[in-house]
Amino acid sequence: MNRTDRLYALVEDLRAISPRCRSARQLAERFEVSVRTIERDIAALQESGVPIYAEPGRSGGYAVDKNHSLPPLNFTPAEAVAIAIALSRAGDQPFGRQARSALRKVVAAMPGSEGELARELASRVQLVAPVETGEEIQPLGRAGVSRVIEDALLRRRVLRLDYADRKGALTSRDVEPGVFLGGRGGFWYLVAWCRLRDDVRVFRLDRIASASVGDERCPDRPLEGYVTDVPDMIVHGTLLD
Repeated sequence: MNRTDRLYALVEDLRAISPRCRSARQLAERFEVSVRTIERDIAALQESGVPIYAEPGRSGGYAVDKNHSLPPLNFTPAEAVAIAIALSRAGDQPFGRQARSALRKVVAAMPGSEGELARELASRVQLVAPVETGEEIQPLGRAGVSRVIEDALLRRRVLRLDYADRKGALTSRDVEPGVFLGGRGGFWYLVAWCRLRDDVRVFRLDRIASASVGDERCPDRPLEGYVTDVPDMIVHGTLLD
């Protein structure tokens, strides 16, 4: 989690338990950072006008005053795309039109750069049709792999994958992530430029043994180049507008 996302999450976490409080140590454990980092984050929020105050004593900590006006709730690009994915998979449903309208309002309220980043990320999450009614969604694979891929797509960074083929043979590859693809059978795939094969390859998430994000930024490649060879052509993406 980057610092901006953590600041938003800190405020929402304290608002959720208000008027109770959380100690700096509890918050540090919750967000997997040091106590000193939490103290700096709280000081930054206080300086920006967020009404966070400290309760002294052994059972004390930080609390937020719900009665004071706070900055409007902001969604991160990843959160906006997560909502869009859920709506895309749900198809027709009661209040579906209103749900999509609410999503458009969420994106419209996002700061310009954040909204554009959300749209860019959404363009890289696409679905193959037809999706059969009642189709079971399969596990994404090893814990943390999908989160690493999400981070690489968001930051446009090269990934190192350990990938097992159908026979279980494991290879290590550097790939340039292009598209998260939801396909038939309920499986999710990563479509990426594989530097080992020097071509586009499709990786099923549950076959990825490990994944890590490198420092190298991906070169610009046309998005269309990632999907031309995918079976059962993509008919719609994840729409935010």
